[in-house]
Amino acid sequence: MTTTRKQYSPKFKAKLALEAIRGERTLTQLASQYHVQPNLVGQWRKTAQEQLAELFVDGRKGMRRDEDSEKDAPYEQIGRLKVELDWLKKKVGLLD
Repeated sequence: MTTTRKQYSPKFKAKLALEAIRGERTLTQLASQYHVQPNLVGQWRKTAQEQLAELFVDGRKGMRRDEDSEKDAPYEQIGRLKVELDWLKKKVGLLD
């Protein structure tokens, strides 16, 4: 008999982590209400608290990097095509 691990959706984890952060009920009370292990609730709460600051990082810096990579992509392709063309010219030259 095989058992499968129960998987929880990110939305459910976030909901439970927020309730744990509020502190209106203990982790054990939340765990028994939602039929989850108390240590999972604690882990989700800790993860949420650690990653909350990353949500408010200035997104404009990330957009600049994406724009630069979009500008560089055509030049990279041109470079690769030029190398391939030079290689083909050498091969054709050897066959003559």
